[in-house]
Amino acid sequence: TRRFRVGRGNASGSGTTAGRGTKGQRARSGGRNKLKLKGIKQMLLRIPKNRGFTSGIIHPHAVTFEQLDRWYKGGERVVLADLQKRHLVPANVPGIKIINTGTITKKLIFVNASASAEAKKAIEKAGGSFETLKKKIAIKKGTKKIVSKKSSKKK
Repeated sequence: TRRFRVGRGNASGSGTTAGRGTKGQRARSGGRNKLKLKGIKQMLLRIPKNRGFTSGIIHPHAVTFEQLDRWYKGGERVVLADLQKRHLVPANVPGIKIINTGTITKKLIFVNASASAEAKKAIEKAGGSFETLKKKIAIKKGTKKIVSKKSSKKK
C-alpha cells in the first residue's frame, strides 16, 4: 500500500492540522523528538549509574619476578629510580611492590621496596635481601625538612 499523504486539503480527510491534533509542541514541525519539561526524573534515568569507589591514594607499582630476571644481573641493587630509568615503572609512583609471579633465580638487593609474603620467601631463598634507607628529619622553627646527610651545627 502507498503511504497516505497528509496535509493535502480537507477533502482528503487529513487536512487542516494534518493529523497532528491542535496546537502544542507536538503539532509544530520538529517538536516531536525535542519534548521539554519531562521532569528531572527522566534526566536522572538517562545518566548511567556510577558505582564503586576509586581511591585517591597512589599505590605502589607492582613489579614481577619475570621483569626483574630479564632486566637485572645477579648481585645488583633494585632501586625505584633505576626501575624508572628502565621504563619498568611510571615516573609518578611513590614506591614498588614485588609480586610472586614467575621465578627468581638471581640474587638481588631491594632498596625501599615492599613485597608480598610469598615473594619475600622466594627472594630470600634465591639469596636476595631487603634494605631500608632511613631519612633523617630535621625540625627547624616548626617545619619539617628531610635531610639526607648529617647537617653541621653552627655555635
